Amino acid sequence: MSAPEIRRTYSDSIAGYVSAYEPAHQRFGLRTTDGREFTIHLDGLLGSQIVRNLAEGHRDTSEATLDMLAEGRYVFVYGIFYEWDGGARIEARNITFPEEHRGSYVFEDPKWWVHQAREIADFYLRGQFPDEVYDWRKFRTHLTLSGTHLPEGAGQDVRQETDTISRLVYGLATAFLLTGEDRFLEAAESGTEYLREHMQVADDREGIVYWYHGIDITRAGQRKVFASEFGDDFDAIPMYEQIYALAGPTQTYRITGDPRIAADIDRTVELFHRYFKDYVRGGYFSHLDPITMDPRADSLGRNRARKNWNSVGDHAPAYLINAYLATGRSDLADMLEETADTIVRHFPDEPNSPFVQERFHEDWSPDRTWGWQQDRAVVGHNLKIAWNLMRINSLVAKPEYVALAERIAEIMPAVGSDQQRGGWYDVVERRADPRFGDHRLVWHDRKAWWQQEQSILAYLILAGTTGDPDHRRLAREAASFYNAFFLDYEDGGVYFNVLANGIPYLLGTERLKGSHAMAGYHSLELCYLAATYGNLLVGDNVLTLHFRPLPASFPGRTLRVAPDLLPREAVRLARVWIDGERYEDFDPKNLTVQLPESTERLKVRVEIEPTEMPMRISSSFDGRTARVSCEGVLGRDSLEKLRRTLNEALEARPERVEFHMCRVTEISREPINELLFQRTKAGLDVDFVIVGEVPPEVTRALAATDAFLTDPHARCDDE
Repeated sequence: MSAPEIRRTYSDSIAGYVSAYEPAHQRFGLRTTDGREFTIHLDGLLGSQIVRNLAEGHRDTSEATLDMLAEGRYVFVYGIFYEWDGGARIEARNITFPEEHRGSYVFEDPKWWVHQAREIADFYLRGQFPDEVYDWRKFRTHLTLSGTHLPEGAGQDVRQETDTISRLVYGLATAFLLTGEDRFLEAAESGTEYLREHMQVADDREGIVYWYHGIDITRAGQRKVFASEFGDDFDAIPMYEQIYALAGPTQTYRITGDPRIAADIDRTVELFHRYFKDYVRGGYFSHLDPITMDPRADSLGRNRARKNWNSVGDHAPAYLINAYLATGRSDLADMLEETADTIVRHFPDEPNSPFVQERFHEDWSPDRTWGWQQDRAVVGHNLKIAWNLMRINSLVAKPEYVALAERIAEIMPAVGSDQQRGGWYDVVERRADPRFGDHRLVWHDRKAWWQQEQSILAYLILAGTTGDPDHRRLAREAASFYNAFFLDYEDGGVYFNVLANGIPYLLGTERLKGSHAMAGYHSLELCYLAATYGNLLVGDNVLTLHFRPLPASFPGRTLRVAPDLLPREAVRLARVWIDGERYEDFDPKNLTVQLPESTERLKVRVEIEPTEMPMRISSSFDGRTARVSCEGVLGRDSLEKLRRTLNEALEARPERVEFHMCRVTEISREPINELLFQRTKAGLDVDFVIVGEVPPEVTRALAATDAFLTDPHARCDDE
C-alpha cells in the first residue's frame, strides 16, 4: 500500500516585485527581495488597497487591482497556500500596494512622516492627558491598545518609570520640531520639569546628577525607587536607564535652550565619566552598585564588571547627538568619536558570526553566557550600529566607520530579515544552525516596531550618503512593511509587534501601546529622521523645523538648527521666519540663526533644503487663493513633486491658483502637460494664473497652450 499524499493548506503572505503579468491566465510572477520567483494566481475573490497614513480613510483599489499589476511594482500579497507532493499553488485574496503608481511610494510624500508624527503624538496626549491638562502626576507607564490607562485597583501602587516619561517627552518635543504645534511643546516642557523635580538626584558636592528608576504613587504619597527593579538589572543602576533619562530633556533643550537642562546634561555626563567609564580598557560599564557606585562590586552578580551594547552604543542616538546639535561643543563631539571607535574596535565578530557581539567582560572578552542573551543577536542593534556610524561619520569622517556600516548593511538582509514576507526579525542565534544553515529564531518569528525603525533609518541614511540603489531599495521595502502593517487605524498609534505575515500580535504586554519599552520614542524618532533623510538626502525636498527659544537662552544667542548629523555641504539653511516675519540674520552653510535680543520667547521657523536642488516647489493657501511657487528647472524629474503640490493646492478648493514661476529657468513638455491636465480637472470656476515677470522662454511655452491667465503686475514670491 502506497503512502498517502501529504497535503497542506494555510494562509500566509509574500512580498516582492511584479516580474510578469499574464491576464489571460489570471496570474502574475512575483520576485522576492532575495531573487526567488513565485507564481500568484488571481482566480478567487480578490481585494486590494493602497497603504494609507494614520487618520486617513481606506484607499480601496479592488476594482483596479488587475490594472495596477505593472511590472516592477512592489506588493504585499496575502492568500491561500496549497502544497501537495510535487506541487504548490498560491491564490491571492488581498494585495497591498505601497506605491500610488509605479515608483511613487506613499511615504516619500514630503509631508507623510510629519502627518504621522502629529497623529502619534496626539494619540499619547489623549491617552495620558484626556482633559488636555498636562499634569504629569497623572502619567501612567502603561496604556491600553486603545490608549487609555489601565484600571487601578483600590490601594494599588502605580509606578511611573523615569525612562518611559523621558521617552514620551522626547516624542512630544520631536512632534513640535516637525509641526510647530504648541500643545506638543507645552507637554514636553512640563514633562521635563516633572522629571527634574521628581526623578532627579542632584549631588552638588560631586557635581553630578543621577536619576531614579521611578516613583511609586501610593495612597500614602510618593515612594522613590532608586535602583532598578527589573529582573535583568535588579538592585543595580544600569547605564541605559541613566542614558534614556536624558533623551526627552535633551530634545526639549534643542528647541528652548533652557540652561537648566544644559546643566542636567553636563552633570549626568559627569556621572558617566566618573563612575561608568573604564579609563584603562575603554568603554563604559553597564551597571553600578547603588551604594558604592562601584561597577566591580560583588553585589552586582552577573552584571559585575560587564560592558554591553547599551552602555556604549546608546549614548549617540538617545541624547549625545542631539546635545551636540544644540551646542556644537567639541567635548561632546569627542565623546561621539570615542563611542564610535569603541564599537568599531570591539563589536564586529566575523568570521565567527555575521552579527556583532553585544555583551562583554571588563577586558572586552565576549560574554556568551549572560542571562537571556547567551550567544544571541538582537537584529535591530546591528542596524542601529550601521545607522549611527554613518551619522557620526558626518562629524568625524573615518573610513572604518563607513566600512563597518556598509558591511552590516550588506550582510544583515540574508540573516536578519524575512526574505519572503518583508520586515525584520527580533532575536536570532548569532551562529548558524549546522543542520540547515540558517540562524534560528530564538522565541518567535514576530517583528517589533522599533527594529523596523532601525532598518528604515540605517538604509535611508546609507542611500542618501552613498547613492547605492540597493540601500534605497531596502529602505523602501522596510518602510513599506512598517507603514502597511504597524499603523493602527482604529485606535491610533502603532502596534508593538506583528506576526510574521503582518497581522498585529495583541497578547500580554505586547498588546499595550504604553509600557516600559514603548512610549512614543522610536515611532516619533522614525518620523523625524525619515522626514530628514527622505527629504534632504534622497528626495530633494524642503524640511521645515520649529523652535521656541527662551530669551538669552543659547550662548551668544546662536540657535543651531541642523536636523541631524548630515554630510558636510549636503544641506543649507534656506529661509528663516521669526514670529511670522522673514528674518535674514542666519548662516546658510553652518545652519545657525543669530537670534535678536528679546525679552519674550521667540517663535522660529526654518526651512532647510539640499544644497544641490534642481527644482523647489511649494504651496500655500489663504482662504481663496492657492499659490504654487516653483524655482529652478521644471523638468520630467520634478513631475511627481509638481503633481503632489498641485493636488495639495487643489484639495483646498481655491477660486484662484497662482503659479509663481519668476525663478523657473527652464520648463519641459511633461510639466506643461501636467498643468493642462490639472487645469481641465479643476473646472472653469477656478482660474489658473501665471503671476509676475516670468522668463520669456517659460512664458512662451505656457502661452502656447492658451490655457492660463497672466498677471505680470503681481509680485512673485521672494521677489
